[in-house]
Amino acid sequence: MSLPELQSLLVRHAANGVSPTAIPGVLVARQDESGPQDESTTGTVLAIVAQGSKRLSVGDAVHDYGPGQFLVASVEVPVSGRYTDVSPDHPALGFGLELRPEVIAELLLNPAAADVARPVRGEPVPPAIAVGTASARLLDAAVRMLRLLDTPRDIPVLAPMIEREILWLVMSGEQGATVRQLGLADSSLSRVRHVARWMRERYAETVRVDELASLANMSASAFHRAFHTVTAMSPIQYQKSIRLQEARLRLLADPADIAGTAYAVGYESPSQFSREYRRQFGEPPSRDVARLLETVGQPRRHSAVL
Repeated sequence: MSLPELQSLLVRHAANGVSPTAIPGVLVARQDESGPQDESTTGTVLAIVAQGSKRLSVGDAVHDYGPGQFLVASVEVPVSGRYTDVSPDHPALGFGLELRPEVIAELLLNPAAADVARPVRGEPVPPAIAVGTASARLLDAAVRMLRLLDTPRDIPVLAPMIEREILWLVMSGEQGATVRQLGLADSSLSRVRHVARWMRERYAETVRVDELASLANMSASAFHRAFHTVTAMSPIQYQKSIRLQEARLRLLADPADIAGTAYAVGYESPSQFSREYRRQFGEPPSRDVARLLETVGQPRRHSAVL
């Protein structure tokens, strides 16, 4: 009965959209209609779907997940997402837990992880996004976490324990490699994650793959392969997506300054910017931003996987 109770708790506690809760790192989500394609970033998060379905595209990979399934995002990547099987009478409902590498690293040091969840030397680089089926135990843990919203006094004591339980269940399950490597400072996934964060902070700068490889302490060929395996896109494609998403947010604040926005995010000419913007979002900048301001106000900065 865990899934029906999870649905009931989310109906009570989730407003439309994705919201933080009184429990640190725990998110709840509700979406009453499919809406337009959502361009956003994943964050590093575990998302469990209680109701409704979603299709997420990242680079050249597509992920579909629905009720009773979970998605893990271990690196912040730009994605396109759209809800399906959603209506006001049947809203999409989701539970999210932000992934903290330091907690995962602590669990990996536990002797119990030796045979169950400790990474194996030479283990292939896992992708940043993985989908799996939530076990009854995982759903039960999510339910117990959300029940704490009704007893706030218990949150400081019980929430950290349930967080570790949830992480342990995912780490030792079918998609555990993605989470396990997040807890290792020197794993290939963590190196790519470090470079991706560096690129997000410097999205307007010109980058070279050999420089990024040096930052990751990898050869250029190994870095390029690892980056594509993790993010489903090349470093240049990743930078372009980050630039265009930042440009979209800037234009919502100042829709008329297309040229200034183009230069601010790293483009050498407004015409090149407009071409790539249209290729990414389906419309020229002015038309796309006018539509967003009329319909939704602004794109979301929060995790797109819920």
